[in-house]
Amino acid sequence: MASHEVLQAFVQAATQGSFSAAARKLGKSQSTISAAVASLEIDLDVVLFDRSSRKPTLTPAGHLLLQRAEQVLEASSRLQLAASQLAQGLEPKVTIAMSDTYQSPRFETAILAFAERYPDLELEWLIAECDDLVDLVQSGRAHMAFIEQQDVYPPDLTSSPVQERTETALFVSPQHALARLAQVDPQHLKQHRELRLASIVKPYDNRAAGRVWSAASYLMLMEMAQLGFGWAPLPRWLVERFGNASLVELKVRGWPRSVAMDALWSRQRPPGPAGSWLLGQMLD
Repeated sequence: MASHEVLQAFVQAATQGSFSAAARKLGKSQSTISAAVASLEIDLDVVLFDRSSRKPTLTPAGHLLLQRAEQVLEASSRLQLAASQLAQGLEPKVTIAMSDTYQSPRFETAILAFAERYPDLELEWLIAECDDLVDLVQSGRAHMAFIEQQDVYPPDLTSSPVQERTETALFVSPQHALARLAQVDPQHLKQHRELRLASIVKPYDNRAAGRVWSAASYLMLMEMAQLGFGWAPLPRWLVERFGNASLVELKVRGWPRSVAMDALWSRQRPPGPAGSWLLGQMLD
């Protein structure tokens, strides 16, 4: 297999237009570049340059193999970068856990920048809610979480508010009895099934709450509401994007509600360099 230096000599000779220009670009002698290209032609058993004119020009085979050589050099460069970052302590993977309540243009911008800054680092994105988010961070399953703001967190976790807030409102299917009411009061709500968010690690006890169905995600609650099983508190952005006009927002005193969000991470297992950079983008 051709060495990195030989491929680099070939690519530079092709892109610079001459062996002498490639030599100046790489800080080598022209004879070194010529010898490297000739060696590559022998190894590949193909003529890469037409040398019949004053300046060598790529043959059809040379044009094709130039693309392949550039791809090999790019892959080699990315390999070296990834190895260097790992040697400096960069984590090989970042796991983010997030509530469906949170929707932020800032996060989308940060993720795009993260992809450019760490192109070879694995990113895992989990969706969970409430106590499940806390558990994911506490157990080390996730490096950070974005969660609806809680009054108290476990002492081994650190939290910091993010700038953006979101809104939740009460929704039902258009065919639901509550959808026909111009104004809904708490007594009306009690007469119909509530669709409530419940965590996996701490299941909600429905026995003392009347008619309640629960699910561990807002998307599941939304689907249950669309099917007419009851009323549900849902993030407004989620309904607007995925509800497809299949839900009606109830007019209830005290709703919609503004929801503050926190970033959450472990004191004992803080995010590494890449995770810390992403967290900084969210908290800046």
